[in-house]
Amino acid sequence: MIFKQGAIRVLSLLMAVGSSGVPAGGIEEAAREVENALHLTPDRENGRKVYMICTVCHRPEGWASPDGMYPQIAGQQASVLIKQLADIRARNRDNPTMLPFTSPRLLGGAQEIADVAAYIATLPMETNNVAGPGFELALGEALYKEECAECHGPAGEGDAKDHIPLIQGQNYNYLVRQFDWIRSGKRRNADSKMVKQIRRFTPREEFAVLDYVSRIRPPREKLATPGWQNPDFPDYARQPWQELPAYQVIR
Repeated sequence: MIFKQGAIRVLSLLMAVGSSGVPAGGIEEAAREVENALHLTPDRENGRKVYMICTVCHRPEGWASPDGMYPQIAGQQASVLIKQLADIRARNRDNPTMLPFTSPRLLGGAQEIADVAAYIATLPMETNNVAGPGFELALGEALYKEECAECHGPAGEGDAKDHIPLIQGQNYNYLVRQFDWIRSGKRRNADSKMVKQIRRFTPREEFAVLDYVSRIRPPREKLATPGWQNPDFPDYARQPWQELPAYQVIR
């Protein structure tokens, strides 16, 4: 019942805030908020309460949707989550779906950003993820080691210090969408080095490397146990994701 009442409150606030209620900003504004959040001591219990806002789309487990609309955020580097939330709020990253959810009226300030990021970072990751077709994995592996591993890590583990995301266990469809948005400039907060680097990728190279990345497994200690559901939200009415075409599910 508490969860249901909270969800009603969240939805009513969203209707009141709207996209126009989020303050405009830019790179400097987001950078200041990231710096503030990174130097705060996170309160994971408060982060659990804040995360209720996120369950509207990301659901309690923080796992990906098969179509790639929502990424797997469970287990992500906390510093990456902080940066993305701050960038979206300051409109340094264009994400109309998430923009109202980052409003200070819903998310609060730097402390709540730090809190919810710490909570999400400790959620266990999904054991299954949608992978690519598997046609050119040797090419994909070679490209990853040559072009991507220096920043994202040899096992896709990311880099907390430099806000480089963990890309293990991410759905192929989401990887393709974000790759294309970064290359085209639609994802404005992308690393400029990466933007320049991937513009020379051919379509064959793009799909090969992303297919390979979609098969990088998180370490066992980061994975959820089979059938796990987030016990912090027992009243959440879980419905199966809409059945959508997918290439393959890693098991």
